[in-house]
Amino acid sequence: MSKSIASSELIINQDGSVFHLHVKPEWLADKVIVVGDPGRVTLAASHFEQKECEVSNREFHTVTGWYHGKRITVLSTGIGCDNVDIVVNELDALANIDFDTREIKPVLRQLDIVRIGTCGGLQPFTPAGTYICSDISIGLDGLLNFYSGRNAVCDLPMERALLNHLGWSGNLCAPYPYVIHADSELCNRIAGDDMIHGITVACGGFYGPQGRQLRIPLADPHQNEKIESFEYQGRKITNYEMESSALAGLSKLLGHRATTVCLVIADRLNKQSNTNYKENINQLIQLVLERI
Repeated sequence: MSKSIASSELIINQDGSVFHLHVKPEWLADKVIVVGDPGRVTLAASHFEQKECEVSNREFHTVTGWYHGKRITVLSTGIGCDNVDIVVNELDALANIDFDTREIKPVLRQLDIVRIGTCGGLQPFTPAGTYICSDISIGLDGLLNFYSGRNAVCDLPMERALLNHLGWSGNLCAPYPYVIHADSELCNRIAGDDMIHGITVACGGFYGPQGRQLRIPLADPHQNEKIESFEYQGRKITNYEMESSALAGLSKLLGHRATTVCLVIADRLNKQSNTNYKENINQLIQLVLERI
């Protein structure tokens, strides 16, 4: 018999829902779409033929319903890998921990999790309007380094190659990067033949960590040039965003399948952005609903 998980480690609300998401185990589908913006949950759920439940708490908005015979849960994470840490762990708890006994269930329930978001393109072939499916995510957020087993699921040779290329040394207090490969079958299914298979860098912030300088100088003013020029096994880094690494890494450690698809809205090479992208996001949501 597995050990009971203490109430301080897994907090369950009085109504039987998990602490942050306020979702109950029976509300979770095996197919999960995560978005950053709570408003995108409403947009995605508008395509459902039937809604089973809807709940909101803080930035976490969740709807479970049916789309073309598929039961799907869509929820918002808010921004950043720290929020993804909450969401993925609580999704896994809903699927694989008995909330009555607080014990881990003997048989793994595997989830398919697809994140839909926006990003900045880093290559000439990733202009605004491009859809990128993240085959590989590079975490500059440091999150996975707090979990045992990270070396077993990470691409260590690629990590070393990236560190050598960046030239980061002891005078730069940056998190040690980790490299995660997303589930290949899920990536191929979601990307189809109309998305770029990409290598995505997930950062711990939107400004300095992604090489944006407003009034504070950057610790490494050449960071973006180095990331754009990095090449590994014939492939280059395609885009910046803020969640893909934590999603892919935690999912792999927990036995789930995950990937991220993003719409490029900022062309970092040409220093241009497009804020009129709502219809493109809606089209991307519909593609994922069809393919998940």
